[in-house]
Amino acid sequence: MTDQPMNDGGLVAHGIDTTRPSVARVYDYALGGKDNYESDRALYRQIMKIAPETPVWARANRAWLREVITWLAEEAGVRRFIDAGSGLPTAENTHQIAQKVNADTSVIYVDNDPSVVAHGRALLLDNDRTQFTAADLTKPDEVLAEPSIAALLAGGEPVALVMALMLHHIHDYEQTLEIARKYVDALPPGSYLAITHACNPGDGGPVDVMVTELLEKVKDAFPTLAFRSVEQITSLFGDLEILEPGVVPLGEWHVPGGRVEEERQADIRDAIYGGVGRKASS
Repeated sequence: MTDQPMNDGGLVAHGIDTTRPSVARVYDYALGGKDNYESDRALYRQIMKIAPETPVWARANRAWLREVITWLAEEAGVRRFIDAGSGLPTAENTHQIAQKVNADTSVIYVDNDPSVVAHGRALLLDNDRTQFTAADLTKPDEVLAEPSIAALLAGGEPVALVMALMLHHIHDYEQTLEIARKYVDALPPGSYLAITHACNPGDGGPVDVMVTELLEKVKDAFPTLAFRSVEQITSLFGDLEILEPGVVPLGEWHVPGGRVEEERQADIRDAIYGGVGRKASS
């Protein structure tokens, strides 16, 4: 399979349409990454006119991911990770964070964006403990049947499943709940589920007002985007034990036993909530 010229100069892997923006590549650009094209940057500029908070959310989510993966690898002793809907490889990816703690850690990234798969596999050519699986996380039966995923889960060791900033792209709540349930049911005892999700607290406060206005502005560009309530996000963990501090704004989240900044005021990070749940050991 040969590479072909791209509009920006250089080469692009076969099968990637650089003329159409990709959510993963837009997110990459928001984080200062290099794996994006003019179509992605044009969409990002449009988004910034509507929601200038976007890069703050992207950085806050990346900081959360760094804390969660480090804690899971160091304190919880997890050696098996699945990053579902991972997006493009940027700085401080799940495998880099986890394998820095233990080089024998196995990581599987799951994404159905051709850009993500192509760049991810190229990045990981020399890493035999990390794989990229081309699959759609909204189809858990197919994802769980993938040989690499099935083998990882069949080992019976605890697995950490990460679903960061992905489930809010599934508009139907009942469908989202069912997708999360199927993944949780498949996890071995002692496993973890880590989620970040767009939230509307629905309390009439400043965050409620901000996200209500935002949704109205972006509904045409992102028709499936769903800012869910705290209760709905919490329900995605099913019967898992939700670890402290619970399902909370990213500005308040901390690793179990850690501390949040004292007397903090609400800010735009509070439109994204995060939490970690643990499946009971058998």
